[in-house]
Amino acid sequence: MRTGFYHDERCLWHSTGERVLYLQVGGWLQPMSGGGQSENPETKRRFRNLLELSGLTRHLAMRAAEPATRDDLLRVHTAAYLDRFKATSDAGGGFLAEDSPFSRGGFEIAALSAGLVKCAVSDVLRGDLANAYALARPPGHHCLPDSAMGFCLLANIPIALEAARAEFGPLKVAVVDWDVHHGNGTQDIYYRRGDTLTISLHQENCYPAFQGFASERGSGEGLGANLNIPLLPGGGHQAYLDAFELLVEPALRAFKPDLMVVACGLDANGYDPLARMLAHSETFRAMTTRIKALAADLCRGRVVVAHEGGYSEALVPFCALAVVEELAGIRTAVTDPFLVYLQENQPAADMVVFQRARLMTQALG
Repeated sequence: MRTGFYHDERCLWHSTGERVLYLQVGGWLQPMSGGGQSENPETKRRFRNLLELSGLTRHLAMRAAEPATRDDLLRVHTAAYLDRFKATSDAGGGFLAEDSPFSRGGFEIAALSAGLVKCAVSDVLRGDLANAYALARPPGHHCLPDSAMGFCLLANIPIALEAARAEFGPLKVAVVDWDVHHGNGTQDIYYRRGDTLTISLHQENCYPAFQGFASERGSGEGLGANLNIPLLPGGGHQAYLDAFELLVEPALRAFKPDLMVVACGLDANGYDPLARMLAHSETFRAMTTRIKALAADLCRGRVVVAHEGGYSEALVPFCALAVVEELAGIRTAVTDPFLVYLQENQPAADMVVFQRARLMTQALG
C-alpha cells in the first residue's frame, strides 16, 4: 500500500485579502507587496511544486476529494455558525473573526479543505492506503464549534473524525498537534470526551495568549485525555525530541489509539514570522519517524497528517517534504539548503537542559 496525498488547487484560491501579517491594512499599516498576509497560498504551492520536482509524487497515490457535507459539518459546528459563514461568503466575504478573513466562495473552499482530511481518514481506515497527507487550506485547529479563529474557518480534523465515526463506528483517536500555536479548537471540541486524546506541542503563550497550559487535562469523561506541552520560546530540535520521549510517546502508548492524526503545522521552524522556535526540516522528519513507528506498534500503521500552519515561504516546503518522505519511506535527492544554518544556531546547552527539566517535571505529574 502507498502513501496517499490529498490536494485540490481550489484550496490555494482561498483569499484572505490584503493584510500586514494578520492585521488589516489601514491607519499606520501601509499595504505590502504580494498582499502581506501570513496565511497565503505560496507556502503550500511551493511545497506542492517541490514535491513534484523531487519525483516523489510518482510514488504517491495522488487524490482529490469531495467537500465535507453540511451533515459532516453539523457534527462539529453549530447550525447558526454555518449559516452565518455561508451567508457572509455568498455576500462577498468578510470576517467571522478579526484574524480570519475570507472572500466570496470561502465557505465552499473551507468545506473542500475539510473534505480532503475526511477522505484521507476514511481511505486509511478502510485499508486503501498505508497512511496519508492532506494538504488542506484553510487550516482548522483553532476553529471552535461556533467561531472562526486564527485563520481557521472549519475544524478540519474533528469534522473528519466524526465523519469516520459515523461511517466505521466507535474509534479511539489520538491527535498530535505540533503546530507552534496551541491547538485550542481541537482541545475545546474534545475536552470532555474520552475517545479522543488531544496532544498539543506549542510555543508557550504564543497564540492564543493565556491558553494551552499543562494544567488543562480535560474534564468529565475527558479527564486525562488532553495533554498540553508548552515549550519555551527559542526551543529547537532537541526540545521536540525530548517532548516526544518524555510525554508524547508514553501518552500514546497508554491510550492505545485505533488511528493517529497529526495536525501538521510547520511554523515551529526557525524562520517563521509568527513564532520564535528553532526547529528545522530534520525536526519534522524525526517527529514523523516516531509517529510512524508508534502507529506501527499501536494501530496497524494508520496515520493521517493534515496540513495546518507554517508561514515561511522559504522553509515550509522543505519541512513538509521531509514529513511526506518519512510517511512514504522514500528519501529523494532534495537537500534543504537552510538546514546547516539552523543546525548551527540551536539553543545553548544550558537552555536544552532547562527545557528538558521542565518537561521531566510535567512527565512526573
